[in-house]
Amino acid sequence: MASALTEKLSRLVKEVRGQARITESNVSDMLREVRMALLEADVALPVVRDFIARVKEKALGAEVVGSLTPGQVLVSVIQRELAATMGEGVSDLNLAAQPPAVILMAGLQGAGKTTTTAKLAKHLIERRKKKVLTVSGDVYRPAAIEQLKTVTKQAGAEWFPSSPEQKPLEIARAALDYAKKHYFDVLLVDTAGRLAIDEALMAEIKQLHAALNPVETLFVVDAMQGQDAINTARAFKEALPLTGIVLTKLDGDSRGGAALSVRTVTGAPIKFAGVSEKIDGLEVFDAERHAGRVLGMGDIVALVEQVTAGVDMAAAQKLAAKVKSGDGFDLEDFLDQLRQMKKMGGLSTLMDKLPSQMSAKASEADLGRAEKEMKRKEGIICSMTPQERRKPELLKATRKRRIAAGAGVQVQEVNRLLKEFEQMQGVMKKMKGGGLMKMMKKLGGMKGLGGMPGMPKLPGM
Repeated sequence: MASALTEKLSRLVKEVRGQARITESNVSDMLREVRMALLEADVALPVVRDFIARVKEKALGAEVVGSLTPGQVLVSVIQRELAATMGEGVSDLNLAAQPPAVILMAGLQGAGKTTTTAKLAKHLIERRKKKVLTVSGDVYRPAAIEQLKTVTKQAGAEWFPSSPEQKPLEIARAALDYAKKHYFDVLLVDTAGRLAIDEALMAEIKQLHAALNPVETLFVVDAMQGQDAINTARAFKEALPLTGIVLTKLDGDSRGGAALSVRTVTGAPIKFAGVSEKIDGLEVFDAERHAGRVLGMGDIVALVEQVTAGVDMAAAQKLAAKVKSGDGFDLEDFLDQLRQMKKMGGLSTLMDKLPSQMSAKASEADLGRAEKEMKRKEGIICSMTPQERRKPELLKATRKRRIAAGAGVQVQEVNRLLKEFEQMQGVMKKMKGGGLMKMMKKLGGMKGLGGMPGMPKLPGM
């Protein structure tokens, strides 16, 4: 996330943190670097000027200059002001309305509105325990209605049918009537996007807004658009009373400027961030935690949340009871552990939340290789019979050759997996039934995920 900006700012943070004295000269040098990093990251010029002015004023204040550790205090000033630029803390959805609460999704074509609508439906169902209905008013884009139907099903929400022959206003009114009659808590309306801002788009969405009177009007913007995101945000702000922003594709944003600019340009808080293509890849946006990530400090809170959400508690307890009873840890259990890791979003999303000094040595290519290695291990175990998974001691030369052929790998890779499995067995015996739970606690004492038996090794780990 925001890799270029993070790389530059985290380097500056290291330099500043070690400063024994803060003077106007070294503050100016540091702010010049910060200014260049922000501009290169496509942050809007007015936003950069305002940010630099605020940091300079506080950097030369009594809090920093009079501190025993001025470098560290200055870093905290930068983090606070970054968070303030993006809107401090967390801004929740306002659902305090007579049901159904209508949420209108606005934005350009290609920003990820339809997928985000389904992700938001899943979030509302799982986190807020709401009964959710989705409807598509996009009668222009081929297959847009079917796309919403598909992703809504994945999210576990209900979809209201519409067709390209209908008028968007007619669709929205019919969906609202259905939502009222069937006691839905929330109605999510996916609107049409265009490839560029035009009068017809704005007139149509204004009409929809007036008819539906939504409690939330969310502007969905692609974080990778850079300066274009700011221009789009400004145009939508002039047309609609936006209540919040959803930043999509934040995981693919190498520059990171949009997150720092759209809040200032629209005046609306960033409420959610799309962090992966998966249906559960939507995070409540926390400005302070995102500021920490941009500065290369990681987001351990988000990491813990992701791990907790990904862990199947019932399965972990069942494994703990099994090992405790003396049944032992078998290859079926090993396969479950690999799948748990995949559920957590894979190595790349977990590493993204670690502080930069812990994850810097693992490049995208390294992570890609590690992800492939995990899939290969899964393929090897899936090529075994249920009996072989339960009794690994059966795996002699002939069986290993059959398994290798079935998984499309060399016999040496089967042997390597079995060796790692034996290491994991040893860990389980020492932990006396702690299973995945204790392993997760041990992660804190290991250098990243590569320190865990059975997990791929990454450079420098």
